[in-house]
Amino acid sequence: MECVVQGIIETQHVEALEILLQGLCGVRRENLRVHEICLKSGPNLGAVASEVRLICNLEQTEPTWTVRHIGGAMRGAGAEQISVLVRTMVESKASKNVLRLFYALGYKLDHELLRVGFAFHFQRGTQITVTVSSVNKMLQLHATDEAVPVTPGIQLVEVTAPATSENYTEVVAAVSSFCEYLAPLLHLSKPGISTGVVPTAAAAAASLMSDGGGEELSS
Repeated sequence: MECVVQGIIETQHVEALEILLQGLCGVRRENLRVHEICLKSGPNLGAVASEVRLICNLEQTEPTWTVRHIGGAMRGAGAEQISVLVRTMVESKASKNVLRLFYALGYKLDHELLRVGFAFHFQRGTQITVTVSSVNKMLQLHATDEAVPVTPGIQLVEVTAPATSENYTEVVAAVSSFCEYLAPLLHLSKPGISTGVVPTAAAAAASLMSDGGGEELSS
């Protein structure tokens, strides 16, 4: 399973966010150019619809595919009270023929995206990944070179951390604590709950650009 929160930021403030993340994480960023194909099961595969995502980072020297299945979110009173989404997630490496395999199994293409940006991977009580990317749609099938932004001028920020049924409480606390450092630039919440661009972003970005970053976090 994994813990996840999302938010949005204007592209003009992404450089300031990168400076802040560099100072907080103390690691080098990873460039991303991720081709993402979303497949959904056909009616012949059972009454319950299934969705899988095929993901490939084209920035890698030898790009490889990953199959990711995102399941349901944790439910109950406890889940309602926390600001981080806890959900099941399974992923596995796959060969370049994986798309053909899922087509043969009866899955159909739902949509495909190209996410362009960067990520920071670091340890802070738990392994946390922060991804900042523009989300682009393909005008033609698999035409990644012709992708255009879905929301021009806006980029998606996602914070994720792996968790288990035994330690998700600690992981949620670590993610929530880290998100507080980003609050002047953006608000992060459960996926699907958009709070828009925060009004303090411009002033916070200007301050970061003049200061050159923040403190590095201890692990």
